[in-house]
Amino acid sequence: MKEISELNLPEGVGYSENHEWIRIEDDEAVIGITDYAQDQLGDIVFVELPQPGDVLAKGEEFGTVESVKAVAELYMPVGGEILAVNTALEDSPGLVNTSPHSDGWIIRIKQSNPDELDILMNKETYLETLEGVA
Repeated sequence: MKEISELNLPEGVGYSENHEWIRIEDDEAVIGITDYAQDQLGDIVFVELPQPGDVLAKGEEFGTVESVKAVAELYMPVGGEILAVNTALEDSPGLVNTSPHSDGWIIRIKQSNPDELDILMNKETYLETLEGVA
């Protein structure tokens, strides 16, 4: 497992207490799991994806990530409508391990309430949270 100092945690990304990240691109929000989460899970073998068109509230489960060690639920860091899912994960779920903040993204959404972004952690706060866990 990685040391906290070895984690790849991009700036300009919101982080949830459940270890999802969210990045705004134009008028869409891209969501995935953090480098910390994928590292803790180990080799990811399956990602359960939601259906485009699903509308979910902040905190609702939108899928699962299955690794050789465990199954982890995925929770919406903000509410919104699922616009797209990363279908590349169906054949290559390991993208979540190798590239959690780019090729391993999980869903794209249209946010229902942009103010919900304000409650997410920035990189520094997320790192402080992880240091409290480690």
